[in-house]
Amino acid sequence: MRSDLVVTFALFLLHSVVSLRTDQQYWKELAKNELEEALQVKWNVNTAKNVIIFVGDGMGPNTVTATRIYKGGESHRLVYEKFPHMGLLKTYSADKMVPDSACTASALFTGVKINKDTVGVDASVKRKDCARSLNPETRLKSLAAEALSAGKAAGFVTTMRVTHATPSPLYAHSADRLWECDAFVPPAAQQCKDIARQLIEDEPGRSLNVILGGGRRTLVSSPDDSDNPWECTRKDGRNLIEEYKKDKESRGLKYSVVTNNRELRSFNANDTDYLMGIFADSHLKYEYQKDKRPEGMPSISDMVEAAIKVLRRNSTGYFLMVEGGNIDMAHHRGRAKVAINESAAMEEAVKLALAMTDEEDTLLIVTSDHTHTLSINGYPDRGSNIFSIAAPSTFDKVNYTTLSYGVGGPDSFQYYVKTEGNETKVERRDASLNNTDSMDYHQIAAIRDVENIHGGGDVTIYARGPYAHLFHNVHEQHYVYHAVMYAAKMGARSFAHSCAASAVTLATLLVFTLLVHSDR
Repeated sequence: MRSDLVVTFALFLLHSVVSLRTDQQYWKELAKNELEEALQVKWNVNTAKNVIIFVGDGMGPNTVTATRIYKGGESHRLVYEKFPHMGLLKTYSADKMVPDSACTASALFTGVKINKDTVGVDASVKRKDCARSLNPETRLKSLAAEALSAGKAAGFVTTMRVTHATPSPLYAHSADRLWECDAFVPPAAQQCKDIARQLIEDEPGRSLNVILGGGRRTLVSSPDDSDNPWECTRKDGRNLIEEYKKDKESRGLKYSVVTNNRELRSFNANDTDYLMGIFADSHLKYEYQKDKRPEGMPSISDMVEAAIKVLRRNSTGYFLMVEGGNIDMAHHRGRAKVAINESAAMEEAVKLALAMTDEEDTLLIVTSDHTHTLSINGYPDRGSNIFSIAAPSTFDKVNYTTLSYGVGGPDSFQYYVKTEGNETKVERRDASLNNTDSMDYHQIAAIRDVENIHGGGDVTIYARGPYAHLFHNVHEQHYVYHAVMYAAKMGARSFAHSCAASAVTLATLLVFTLLVHSDR
């Protein structure tokens, strides 16, 4: 044990020395290496047999930067930051400058920008307009549905409820993202199916090959309501997990249903075409809180590994969406270290996906749905802890942290009123009075609200594999769907590819014929 500590400390010292180099040669070597890397980039114009999209929910550029520093220092690069192609996505929705996850995920996965708080329906559907959402013309077809139509496998992994805002646009059409189960659907909208029922009963939900995440309460009726006003508890007496099993059995399909680490590790991936794993009543716990024992819940990497093993059984290819949703949850609570630790865990899942796939036939994308109001402040020394004190303010001489939020909940609003004689003033709590490196610490926010809220900035998108070069500048967020469709030759894009290929072939034959005849 002592030798391990010595090695760890030695590596820390070595990293500190290397990361703090400031000589001219160090900077020139960094730039030279990047230039050589850039000169090796070539376009991959193979068909994307497989597509994997990682969505770091709420993982704005500052979260990525903080994750980089957290994992290796300022000069470090995350694995997806080494991808050869990247761009920016504009995240505004059809009706809001600053969006939510339901409308941004819908844009990513359906190719159309829609209204905030709606799922998989176009912008003619206002929030709670059940009747309009039933109109087939308003319903949008997702990348998962397109993949299934093309004969591919499709599925998703999430650290959230499987009925939550990011995964639901893959299979559902709803006028309200909150209609995750029957208990939240108002009496006036009873003709609209809740999102959980759409997952189990309707296409493409019932044909998804992989469904991994949380949300047992939305799927299985329970007499006990959750204390969380956002969390729907099923009340119609139905057990949709059992209905999932019966559906697969009635169709003679090979399936597995798992509920914990032991079951996920032991199911027979070689004899499973449909995998459902529900590991929590609501969202999965944060990665640092998870029980690693057999009865505990899996990491995001564990779920990704199982998903790919099942999906790659389809020789035609597959589509997989992976959501690191607890990045967003932690930001909403003002717990920046937890959010960044979740971001770091998602990067490990990206590494695993890279190891399990081939860039010649797999388009792998890492992006986000929206930002948060996280800021990186002050002038902290290079090599210092990203979660530590930046400096005292020159205005009030009170310490503040490197990370802070623009808008936050009660725990992040660290101001108090102080009265001295006839004078009353507002003062800020000194951050150095707390352990700012704790997972429980709430970074300060300038404006108080019920919780930390989303930002409206652009998000980064990184891509590797076939047609990754289509992500190359500032794009509309819904462009992702169209680029993926083109890369994978799915739907109308397949026709466009065929036409283009035919045109090139005909032109080549024509030129060849003319050359032959000219020689004669």
